[in-house]
Amino acid sequence: MRKALVLVSALLLVAFALQFVFAAVGAFTKPAGDGAYALHSVNGMVIIPVLTLLTILLAALARAPGRVVGLAALPLALVVLQALLAMFANAFTDASGASTPVGLTVAGLHAVNGIIAVHVVVGLLRAARELANPAPADAERVVVREAEPA
Repeated sequence: MRKALVLVSALLLVAFALQFVFAAVGAFTKPAGDGAYALHSVNGMVIIPVLTLLTILLAALARAPGRVVGLAALPLALVVLQALLAMFANAFTDASGASTPVGLTVAGLHAVNGIIAVHVVVGLLRAARELANPAPADAERVVVREAEPA
């Protein structure tokens, strides 16, 4: 189970990295039609939540510490926040449908939340790797010090 947790956590990190690629695809598609952000939407609303649910399940089945289970669950909450931020950003438009400063600020928070989610998943992957490959209990810690000037 612990190796599976590492694998799915790595896949989740790849899905989050692709989310930025898909956002760029949407932003640079000319002309920007209704489907410009389709890959971004499907990945963010289907693939990432499914992988997150799978990481939560695997963390629980692997009897991971509560901190690791929490790290596995946190991306799901951040995805919900992402959807709310996108909805609010789109809601803050003027009468002609153009972006407003408030809407653009909320859209910026959408991007920042995405960066935070990536950092959470990196932490999850590190924790999953440590869980799958723990250091031996009797291993000595090596202290590295800089050489003293001669």
